[in-house]
Amino acid sequence: MAAIVLRNVSKSFRDCQIIKDVSLTMEDGECTVLVGPSGCGKSTILRLICGLEIADDGDIFIGGRCVNDMSPANRGIAMVFQSYALYPHMTVAENMSFALQVRKLKKDEIERRVSETARILKIDHLLHRRPKELSGGQRQRVAIGRAIVRNPYAFLFDEPLSNLDYTLRCQMRYELARLKAQLSTTMIYVTHDQAEAMTLADKIVVMRDGSVEQISTPLELYNSPVNIFVAKFIGSSEMNILPVSFVNNTEELLVFQTQTEEQVFFRLRDEFRFSAGRKYYAGFRPENVRVLTPEEDFLGNKVDGTVVLSENLGGEGFIHVILKDGTQVVARTEQNVNYQVGKQIRLGFCIDVSYLFDENGNAIFGIDQNRTFQAAEIRPLYFGEESQVFCPQDDSQSCSSF
Repeated sequence: MAAIVLRNVSKSFRDCQIIKDVSLTMEDGECTVLVGPSGCGKSTILRLICGLEIADDGDIFIGGRCVNDMSPANRGIAMVFQSYALYPHMTVAENMSFALQVRKLKKDEIERRVSETARILKIDHLLHRRPKELSGGQRQRVAIGRAIVRNPYAFLFDEPLSNLDYTLRCQMRYELARLKAQLSTTMIYVTHDQAEAMTLADKIVVMRDGSVEQISTPLELYNSPVNIFVAKFIGSSEMNILPVSFVNNTEELLVFQTQTEEQVFFRLRDEFRFSAGRKYYAGFRPENVRVLTPEEDFLGNKVDGTVVLSENLGGEGFIHVILKDGTQVVARTEQNVNYQVGKQIRLGFCIDVSYLFDENGNAIFGIDQNRTFQAAEIRPLYFGEESQVFCPQDDSQSCSSF
């Protein structure tokens, strides 16, 4: 095992800069997941680490050694690609042992490593088969096993499950999580799948256009995104973003206004100062939004819109709504939904499950992830003399019911 460190690494292909002054530290035994849109440089970073590409600037360290001028074979890295890349004329055992034979290990040592790895991956009964006789999930296990037998300093995974169907992908995600705990080897994992990232990662690196946007643990990343890009990229479905402008503040609340003159409130924070009329963005996740009934006197934030799509997914549902200003928002429910397209509905969300971003998309503040809001401790807050703008104490309408 070994820590992997990138210091001010850059890489260009002709006139296109793919990696822009990236510095990362992947600790010994840690699983780091790289996420980001296609073309942001995730796979290029893997190729730079394993030596398939050479950095234009910066240094790469593996286990404390600078490997800039070291060949891929000598870096002690095993990489699992999106394509299985198995030798079709070899059996499973021969595919897994080929790299060990090239290194001229003793036959009994090769057999021991292949046997142990096959048992861990539950493919010991497939060692005599060739790749064409295997399913997609079995082939991916063989590709992973080929990497494990080498006993590398670190594993690099480049979207290894993207070619599998949903059921196999879920199964292999479980297998990889189990394998990670069992091997305790440094891993760098590239994926577009939110579930894979949140399940496997000790640390997630969010990338955009060759640069790092944010590095954090999965839950910290979800609860405290640094900007709108990260907030929308992490989470399924993505965070709702609503353009607002600052109106004023009371003794306890910040008051904003949407483009359709609906009011949105946040709890007052003394460390921030806002200018009247300045543009901001309010963010709220689909799971913190619910549909209000016509007779319901909800005392939190409210917006009106038109249903454009209802999705029933069995144990949950998603309601897609277009607001009067054209902004689309999504509400997630824990039950099936049946709203007709074109139906006018009202959505509600509490002030303590909302985020605020400045006009450049950078986070000003988010939810207090160290506190759980219970109905018993929520008290009404007042704007003016009579109108309540926070969550009521009624359990059925409290923040905790979202």
